Amino acid sequence: MHDLVLKGGRVIDPAQGLDKVTDVGFTGGNVAALGDGLEGKEVRDVSGKIVTPGLIDLHTHVYYGGTSLGVDPDSYARQAGCTTLIDAGSAGPGNILGFRKHVIERSETRIVPLINISYPGIFAFSLNVMFGENENLRLISSPECLKAAREHADLVRGIKVRVGRTTSGPMAIAPLDMALEVADHAGLPVMVHLDSPPPYRSEVMPRLRKGDILTHCFRPFPNSPVAGDMNIHDDVLEARERGVIFDIGHGKGSFGFETALTMLKHGFLPDVISSDVHVLSIQGPAFDQLSTMSKFMAIGVPLVEVIRASTINAAKAVNLDDRGTLKPGLLGDATVLEVEEGSFDFRDSTGETHKGKQHLRCGGIVLNGRWW
Repeated sequence: MHDLVLKGGRVIDPAQGLDKVTDVGFTGGNVAALGDGLEGKEVRDVSGKIVTPGLIDLHTHVYYGGTSLGVDPDSYARQAGCTTLIDAGSAGPGNILGFRKHVIERSETRIVPLINISYPGIFAFSLNVMFGENENLRLISSPECLKAAREHADLVRGIKVRVGRTTSGPMAIAPLDMALEVADHAGLPVMVHLDSPPPYRSEVMPRLRKGDILTHCFRPFPNSPVAGDMNIHDDVLEARERGVIFDIGHGKGSFGFETALTMLKHGFLPDVISSDVHVLSIQGPAFDQLSTMSKFMAIGVPLVEVIRASTINAAKAVNLDDRGTLKPGLLGDATVLEVEEGSFDFRDSTGETHKGKQHLRCGGIVLNGRWW
């Protein structure tokens, strides 16, 4: 008899090619079995709902209380239906220990950090105070970043760097080159944020290696992946062919419907869908992971692909092989989704709206094999 059984839900697990009504059993904190007629000490009837592997938000900012942009991880995870939150460089070498001790180890939801190449991480982020952590190279020490990544190797899954007019300013592309060098020595991928130029997309894309992550990949003009003739830039296509991972990272200013629709028209789906939730974007237009996923359903991406981009693809992007699927023996994390029918006005970062007929809502979370 299992510790917990989710009974009668539509189980969608893209990693296993599974889409059927069946039961899921959890024992000892892990997924134990999938099949009909499972029995458990605790049984949750999820008939009419969708059961997926625990959702993974690949781009969040949850250094709550330690940075000005962080949101409360457990509160956010419950809202967003997530079991794993990848923090995209809120902390740098100078405060990764504080993030670990005061937030990661005290939170119920799983938090996996990418460490910022900048020593203080993202330290000045609000409506009234905004200063790019890579605007001054005195804030970057490659040896310090490498040392911290190695000291926290059990947690850190990548190097985060932000470049662009508002984040690296006069330093332009130099912080990316420094991050790539650290990542090479640490054996980790880089996640790069690119905002308005300089640097230009054409400078960034050729530098990215197989397994590196371009977040904000469907950003609006400028530095959009779409050219003026509405074709995809060659350097973007070449990067995908090379194995670069394309992540949405919606945020407050980094997702455009025009870009997304053009990319989809050319058959270019994002590898990963993520929210880039922080204190500003949680108020809109991103809101959370489920809202971001719902936007892709609204523009024609099938539900199974939206789930794939929020489970197994996200896990693979940061080399987490113990989650992202409901394969027996792996972590006992699952998300129960409800599909709300209606008329919804979805808004992108430019203010453009797109109507949708469905919105995903959180109907429950299983974390570490227990109902959360």
